[in-house]
Amino acid sequence: MSSANASEIAIRPVLDRRGIRDFLNVPRLIYQDDPHWIAPLDFEQKQRFDPNNPFFLHARWQAWVAYRGDQPVGRISAQVDDLHQQRYQDDTGYFGLIEAGDDADLFARLFAAAEGWLREQGMRRVRGPYNLGVNEEVGLLVDGFDTPPFIMMGHGKPWYDTRVVEQAYVPAQDMLAYMLDTRFEPPEIMLRLAERVSDKVTIRPLRRKHLAEEAEIMRNIFNDAWQNNWGFVPFTAEEYGALVKTLTLLLPDEYVQIVEYEGEPAAFVVVLPNINEASRDLNGKLLPFGWVKLLWRLKVVGVKSARVPLMGVRQKFQNSRLGPTMAFMGVDAVRRAGLELGVERAEMGWILESNAGIRNIIETIGGVAYKRYRMYEKTLS
Repeated sequence: MSSANASEIAIRPVLDRRGIRDFLNVPRLIYQDDPHWIAPLDFEQKQRFDPNNPFFLHARWQAWVAYRGDQPVGRISAQVDDLHQQRYQDDTGYFGLIEAGDDADLFARLFAAAEGWLREQGMRRVRGPYNLGVNEEVGLLVDGFDTPPFIMMGHGKPWYDTRVVEQAYVPAQDMLAYMLDTRFEPPEIMLRLAERVSDKVTIRPLRRKHLAEEAEIMRNIFNDAWQNNWGFVPFTAEEYGALVKTLTLLLPDEYVQIVEYEGEPAAFVVVLPNINEASRDLNGKLLPFGWVKLLWRLKVVGVKSARVPLMGVRQKFQNSRLGPTMAFMGVDAVRRAGLELGVERAEMGWILESNAGIRNIIETIGGVAYKRYRMYEKTLS
């Protein structure tokens, strides 16, 4: 629908703390009646937009909030990632963090602001949503609105796809999230393959005392493994180091498994306890007593769900049986670690719909695609 009072909409750039506050508050207004939305933790959101975020060492951005009167009713961001430009030289900028009510004029004005800024930056094409970069939250939820998002995964409204397409965007790539029952019986064929390479392949948990070295090992594998994927931009050392430092505050060493082939780090898998399960009723607030509830639920009660946000197998192993075998061995190691702590289901995503190899591995062990996310593109005139 279109707003009868569209002329009252004001789009304002985020320039100060009040603007950031309103920008962060928009989702609470959009999802206030949605029983499946879970508010991300406020401190994590503030860290994301802090100028010290390592992403901003190679990217610039601008955000806007839409107001009707004094009430925030929508938001959007635009980013230019210099690493993307260096790699592809295609003058492509990003949009992201789109949230708004079901109002065609509102969406049009938000996108006009983002696209205008990108043109000023010399961009000729726009792609998104990226929240903020390709190695963070990406994609617009287009199927799977009836279940809550897992940690570091986006939610959405059913009208978003229609409103984005109305702005002359076309689908560029679909990604899937899979749900996996962690209590599955490993397929006999995978067990046989693992047994055949057991004399050459070893699996070990994170060495917390050597965290910087471990982070660099995983970053190196990830950047090698995914370098040919659609839209790939490498993790910088600063980004991955900060990510690992944050994640390891939340998980035991066994939730990170590094697979070595003849002593060489060749693959890795990271699983995260699903903090959203533990924080669902906190509304993103850790003060005054939210942090006590969160720690109690994570450390004492435990959560029954987890997510695999990071994994990779070096390119040189991917076109042989050894690649999927090592991927399975890593996944099975973190699965068993999760089972010991009561985890019954795990989400694996995002997975490119076109990535037949990874999808086949996940489906072989019982994974079911249950959410679909979409990326869009548009040529800027």
